[in-house]
Amino acid sequence: MKKYKHYVFALLGVSLLLAGCGNQTGKSSSNGALSSSAAEKVYVAPGEQDEYYAFLSGGYSGNLTVYGLPSGRMFKEIPVFSQFPTSGYGYSEETKPMLNTSFGFVPWDDAHHPDISQTNGELDGRWIFINGNNTPRIARISLSTFETEEIIEVPNSAGNHSSSFITENTEYVVAGTRFSVPVPQRDMPINEYKGNFKGALSFISVAPDNGRLNLEFQVLMPGFNYDLSHPGRGKSHGWFFFTTYNTEEANSLMEVNSSQNDKDFIAAINWKKIEEYVKNGGGTKMPANYAHNVYDEHTHTGTSTMKKEVLTVDPTEVPGAVFFLPTPKSPHGCDVDPTGQYIIGNGKLSADLTVHSFDKMIAAIEGEKFDGEAYGIPILKFEDVLAGTVKSGGLGPLHTEFDANGNAYTTFFISSEVVKWKLGTWEVIDRKPTFYSVGHLMIPGGNSRKPFGKYVVAMNKITKDRYLPTGPEMEHSAQIYDISGEKMELIYDFPTHGEPHYAAGCPAELLAPKSKKIYRLSENKHEFATISPNDARVERNGKEVHIYMSTIRSHFTPDNIEGIKVGDKVYFHITNHEQDFDVPHGFSIIGQNTSELLVMPGQTKTSIWEPKQVGVWPFYCTDFCSALHQEMQGYVRVSPANSNIELSWSLGE
Repeated sequence: MKKYKHYVFALLGVSLLLAGCGNQTGKSSSNGALSSSAAEKVYVAPGEQDEYYAFLSGGYSGNLTVYGLPSGRMFKEIPVFSQFPTSGYGYSEETKPMLNTSFGFVPWDDAHHPDISQTNGELDGRWIFINGNNTPRIARISLSTFETEEIIEVPNSAGNHSSSFITENTEYVVAGTRFSVPVPQRDMPINEYKGNFKGALSFISVAPDNGRLNLEFQVLMPGFNYDLSHPGRGKSHGWFFFTTYNTEEANSLMEVNSSQNDKDFIAAINWKKIEEYVKNGGGTKMPANYAHNVYDEHTHTGTSTMKKEVLTVDPTEVPGAVFFLPTPKSPHGCDVDPTGQYIIGNGKLSADLTVHSFDKMIAAIEGEKFDGEAYGIPILKFEDVLAGTVKSGGLGPLHTEFDANGNAYTTFFISSEVVKWKLGTWEVIDRKPTFYSVGHLMIPGGNSRKPFGKYVVAMNKITKDRYLPTGPEMEHSAQIYDISGEKMELIYDFPTHGEPHYAAGCPAELLAPKSKKIYRLSENKHEFATISPNDARVERNGKEVHIYMSTIRSHFTPDNIEGIKVGDKVYFHITNHEQDFDVPHGFSIIGQNTSELLVMPGQTKTSIWEPKQVGVWPFYCTDFCSALHQEMQGYVRVSPANSNIELSWSLGE
């Protein structure tokens, strides 16, 4: 069946090719993927710039990638949870603390869901947040420097999947656990899972002035799997919605045993009510151990602090705060339309889409229209909260986003397509194939109160025959559809790095004008900065040697250093004196057991080198910076450990 399906898609691709090649009139064909008008829609001429930024999660790369729309050009990979030798992130002494956790130094994660900060439900372009799924973490990235500024670990959680989604004024970034676990963690039989494991939903506050994160409280829910989430907005602001599956609380042969119930739930959380409960002294403080890592833009240095407790909330202690909305079947996506009225649950094992009404939910709560309870949490009657059903005819619905005209767009993984339908009437308007096995999709601003409904980007899990083959595994594929008309038009394919699970997008004009171009040398507060070449020096403290070095086109100061011994620990503190946009300098030396460094204009970074062999070892600039880049070098003389050679250095004068 799978092989047959791929033959069908291949034939469809050939037909699109023939249709595009046969378009001799210059008019757009109905599918338009290869027509001249489609090419014009994605063409960004040399010297011109894209309309939108798109931030795609890097999946198992642990990072965040930045693309332009409609061109599909990749601009940058932002290191977040993974060491990144391109820039030295996670290798430099300043950034190593960013990867600390309660499990030690963890230089990798599985990054899934980015979300851009909002004010009044509209994108404001201050920060973007993303989750680490494996070692539960939430990161905050500055959208002026495009660098990771903060990472907070999430205790009592496992598989931080329904994250990182934010409330409409960025009051909280919310992190829900995929896997329920014992809380607190302890040694216990796995077959005693049912009734004993918990699912933690974490509410992390965001300081409005500097974005600083703080884990305010965790709601300890029944031991289901919490898959995806989205905040209420507009009339439903103050609520958060999470899809659940495995309400059976199975713990083995999950593909069978966790798919028995006809309906699972969307959990509706009234976080404002819980916030009030907490402010009035409610909740229980629990011992915990989790890292909070912060990078300071002025000192260019990260620090790591271990936190020792967390405030937990039992939802049954806060009446009226948590309810379950029955939703077929093993729902994945949990999406809220721009008005805040409709909550869409996409059941992976259902051909239809279930749409709940917020107004009906409130009426059902007030009328106590319950259908029993689960662990003390009321279950609302399905028919009393249902707004409608989209009879899509697709297979495997996953995720929905919205345009500004009352339309919704849903991905179908199994039937490999994007379906456009109308909110309120539930009518399917259009459907277009993807190539192949689409996961999530993104409309810039599509999960806010103000979507920018010009393009939709589908993120596909399998590439197959879309690009030249590169061995058994290829980069994943994204496809751009023009959605400005009634019918969608596939206009471009582009490869994506890692495995994008979700994306966030915004107009370029929101970010480009405030994008930082340099770090001002006069504002550099790094402890080991060399602000003037006259301050360049080498100092010994026992077996530690500190080299205070400056760089500018095309010279290191100092450039020749003697008196280093085998067994020394050598700290290169390198300050880039350039004050010109896009002129970083690199640094590397033979035997460097970390990575090279890339130092931005006005910035200071530190690399440790531990020489193990005598000799004269060159160092050089790794980033081509000028016509005399090749001349940007120096030497370190390493003598035997028992040598009496004194430290000396030349300043190139």
